[in-house]
Amino acid sequence: MASLKHFIKSFFLIELLQGMALTGRYFFKRKVTLQYPEEKTPISPRFRGLHALRRYENGEERCIACKLCEAVCPAMAISIESAQREDGTRRTTRYDIDLTKCIFCGFCEESCPVDSIVETHIFEYHGEKRGDLYFTKEMLLAVGDKYEAEIAANKAADAKYR
Repeated sequence: MASLKHFIKSFFLIELLQGMALTGRYFFKRKVTLQYPEEKTPISPRFRGLHALRRYENGEERCIACKLCEAVCPAMAISIESAQREDGTRRTTRYDIDLTKCIFCGFCEESCPVDSIVETHIFEYHGEKRGDLYFTKEMLLAVGDKYEAEIAANKAADAKYR
């Protein structure tokens, strides 16, 4: 009985007709395609994109070189070197993130005690060579300086869920 049913389905091309019916059903409906560069979809408040290092209001960098983000990174994409300053505080001398290794898990942001490293909502960046996606401390601080208002607004909006 099962083989007869299989023969009838394959002889009359039932699966093909079902597929064509499905295509026909959606052929005349309103299209949902976006014209990407001009039209953008809304981004989730918890979207994790390009990394940035933040500064305090007085212009001093926030990172205290605790190296928690380096320790918690599962992809080992972060490398930090630190030094003692004259006033006794510890600050980073080198803070590098290799975005070709990064899996954008957000562990670095969660582990940071001073909200120094954040993942922004920036997803439109690229690199033509591998070295273009190797972000140094200066590059990360520049991203943080440029988008500080947006980063602070996103942090404030997400604060009640943390």
